[in-house]
Amino acid sequence: MKSIFFLISLFAFQIVEPAEYLPVDSGSKVHFVIKNFGINTGGDFTGLNGEIFFDPANVSKSSFNVTIKSSTIDTDNELRDKSLKKDYFESEKYPVIRMASTKIEKTNKTGEGYYYFTGNLTIKNITKAVSFPFKVEKSNNGYTFSGDFEINRLDFQVGENSVVLSNIVKVSLQVTALKK
Repeated sequence: MKSIFFLISLFAFQIVEPAEYLPVDSGSKVHFVIKNFGINTGGDFTGLNGEIFFDPANVSKSSFNVTIKSSTIDTDNELRDKSLKKDYFESEKYPVIRMASTKIEKTNKTGEGYYYFTGNLTIKNITKAVSFPFKVEKSNNGYTFSGDFEINRLDFQVGENSVVLSNIVKVSLQVTALKK
């Protein structure tokens, strides 16, 4: 009888607790677009790491704490990448860009499978609040989380004010996370 009670308790605990997932580079994309001389220029980051706790049945228990390596920036231009790593992101001094949630909510405003992220983005040890809707798609052994948001690069001291380079950066996330 005790073993049956233990199994039922264990099963109930697994239903209530959010599952832990690990973000992986394979199938993921952290992409940005910024206007430079009036032309959209983009790039990607890799080196995803962190933890994601996600439970669609109990969204308030869900959380994201994910990082990328600033030195992995890739714009398909080696000289530009070198400048971005050194002069804009100071990758040796600030090797990690972090996004951590403070609140995850279910939203029906945009359809089934959509949620709302509220949290903090840290670049160069400067932390600013960010909020955006995101979509969740179930996969075999995890989820893919997709969302878009904008930031002002000057808020994070990424470069200086410029007449040729926009301050607004559009960020698109598609993060694949596998069950731990």
